[in-house]
Amino acid sequence: MTPKPAGPPDGGWGWVVAASAFAVNGLSYGMLRSLGLALPDFAEHFDRSAQDTAWVSALALAVQQAASPVGSALSTRWGARPVVMFGGVLTSLGFVFSAFARNLLHLYLGLGLLAGSGWALVFAPALGTLSRYFSRRRVLAVGLALTGNGAASLLLAPALQLLLDTFGWRGALLLLGATTLHLTPCGALLRPLALPGDPPASSRGPLGALGLSLFTRPAFSVFALGTALVGCGYFVPYVHLAPHALDRGLGGYGAALVVAVAAVGDAVARLVCGWLADQGWVPLSRLLAVFGALTGLGLLAVGLVPVSGSEGWGGPLLAAAGAYGLSAGSYAPLVFGVLPGLVGIGGVVQATGLVMMLMSLGGLLGPPLSGFLRDETGDFTASFLTCGSFILSGSFIYMGLPRALPSCGPASRPATPPPERGELLPVPQVALLSPRSPHPTLDTTC
Repeated sequence: MTPKPAGPPDGGWGWVVAASAFAVNGLSYGMLRSLGLALPDFAEHFDRSAQDTAWVSALALAVQQAASPVGSALSTRWGARPVVMFGGVLTSLGFVFSAFARNLLHLYLGLGLLAGSGWALVFAPALGTLSRYFSRRRVLAVGLALTGNGAASLLLAPALQLLLDTFGWRGALLLLGATTLHLTPCGALLRPLALPGDPPASSRGPLGALGLSLFTRPAFSVFALGTALVGCGYFVPYVHLAPHALDRGLGGYGAALVVAVAAVGDAVARLVCGWLADQGWVPLSRLLAVFGALTGLGLLAVGLVPVSGSEGWGGPLLAAAGAYGLSAGSYAPLVFGVLPGLVGIGGVVQATGLVMMLMSLGGLLGPPLSGFLRDETGDFTASFLTCGSFILSGSFIYMGLPRALPSCGPASRPATPPPERGELLPVPQVALLSPRSPHPTLDTTC
């Protein structure tokens, strides 16, 4: 029997796992973000409204996130490697099935249900496995993996537009099905890692494997509520940023450029914010609230951009999309980087799945609501304003997390906790007692 290491290796094979998670993120969320370019083709071919076609991406996103706890539970029981490999096959089959769609219902089933279920089996196990390999550089590693979203969007947005122009939407979906099959070798790279504090698989029942007991932790409950509200608006640009650019007077490649600019800002910010968070200068919960609020403000700016001239490249919209990408990219690694501090390293895989499930509530509501508002008002201005308000509300809820607000005075900081505790878990009162003084030193907060 191989002995368990004293803690996360903080490197080594963990960087291979980070590369695998990078590709998984790109072939899931990066693919979803670029898929919005195909929605006008779906609407034209099937003669349906923007609200109806928005359900294709919304269902894929909602199923991917709602079923993420199932992916986490299966990963806990059988390991991340086989679960992610099977999920890659399932996703590819969903795209291939959708390429032969005869009505919009077939797209709902193929891209929404089948591909969404495959994505649910790949993202949470890959990211949860990555978090177990790192401690001091965890947020940086997560940020590096999450740049796969922006990098894939940068490549896939213009590539998908070229495929749509060259082969039509059916041929494009077939080629995307072949591309998503690469999730299978990514899963093969996820080597299992046993750590101290891991409960044996046999001790977890079905509900225990899902991690529902984590909701009994007050800090995680606050985090869950805020994340659900943020999810109502966070994924709207994934679906409607490109159509919004088209409504603002840009052509197909101009809309692809807007998506690409947002993707570049997103990718750069994930790395920079990951490095910044690992320095420990500002508590993760405080960074989460700040960058969440900036993401909401970025969406408001995108919605208020005026109509572009017929020959312009949409400079104001490009600037707003870049600002949104920077803020949204900074927020993304913090959402997952804060989890080990809230639930401990032993529960990070289950917590990742639950976070994805919570965001699915917003993912199911946001894009259809955005499409409905567009059909009622004639453009996406009200859509982006409404969804930006949801994100600002969730960021306000994050202020209830431990250490999210500045302290009123100097506060004693405990020593670096072991990986299985996490920096945001409540510190026992005895840990704040000075051995040389009978009086306790309290961590006073505003």
